[in-house]
Amino acid sequence: MPKISVLVPIYNAAEYLRQALDSLINQTLADIEIICINDGSTDDSLKIIQEYAKQNKRIVIIDKPNSGYGDSMNQGIKRAKGEYIGILEPDDYLEHDAFAKLYQLAHWYHADIVKANYYLLEDGQNRKLEVIHPKDTGKVIRPRTDHFVFRLPPAIWSGIYRREFLLNNRIEFLPTPGASYQDLGFNIKSLALAERVVLTTDAFLHYRMDNSNSSSNSTGKLTCAPQEYQSITAFLQHHHLDDLMPTIIGAKFGNYLWNILRLPAPAAREFYQTTLSELRVAKDQGLLKRSEFVPRYWLIAQMMLRAPKLTEKFLIH
Repeated sequence: MPKISVLVPIYNAAEYLRQALDSLINQTLADIEIICINDGSTDDSLKIIQEYAKQNKRIVIIDKPNSGYGDSMNQGIKRAKGEYIGILEPDDYLEHDAFAKLYQLAHWYHADIVKANYYLLEDGQNRKLEVIHPKDTGKVIRPRTDHFVFRLPPAIWSGIYRREFLLNNRIEFLPTPGASYQDLGFNIKSLALAERVVLTTDAFLHYRMDNSNSSSNSTGKLTCAPQEYQSITAFLQHHHLDDLMPTIIGAKFGNYLWNILRLPAPAAREFYQTTLSELRVAKDQGLLKRSEFVPRYWLIAQMMLRAPKLTEKFLIH
């Protein structure tokens, strides 16, 4: 059993793929398997991973017709043999000691999940994003009582997950072809059922912000985010975790607001209306709780409910 199985979901990623794979094969933790899932790429991605696999026996290739990110990740999880599962998007790369340090923490604390800070990479420049603070490290966190972890960025690729925990709880990705934002569901579902989560202020992953082909930059896929949250709601109800809904709504608003602020005006206005509609439903259901929002987000949410047109002009230029 490898200590970590790393899933690399690949679709037309030839431009950055070598850097990603080099960062994996040079990890100081040698006991890993690297599962490259080629999702019907039409560029040289398959040739590149085949080239690397010939040189490194730790690389496993799943080559399949295009069926989407979620299905790729689910196939990778089923194929994995490692004690823990890591994720590397093919346009990102890792520090060489990433998995050694993440596994060490997982082993010490018998963790279901370990998550770290990460770097934002844009125009060749790296900036460390410090979303995890020192006060929240060096201890075991139980998300069902320590709700703040749901308000952290999803960033599923910034940590590792105990494989047995995922399999036993049937935690997987929505396999909808052509969808996006599928990290949202996986992040919340895994946190909701985890008993032992450990955080570190270290940063290992370099997240590329300027890849124009990234699905998160596609305004046409915004409808996927509400679909993810519908799946999350059904999941929580199935596991009798309805009490987490106010927490998830607070986290969802932060995610929706991030989209509104970064999108071009026409798409932002359309998504603003989606956000406003869902806020009103949550209010009518009595699910809006101030304690479950980042303070400034709570203020914006209240502004949207009381003066929606004025707030829209304030947020979208």
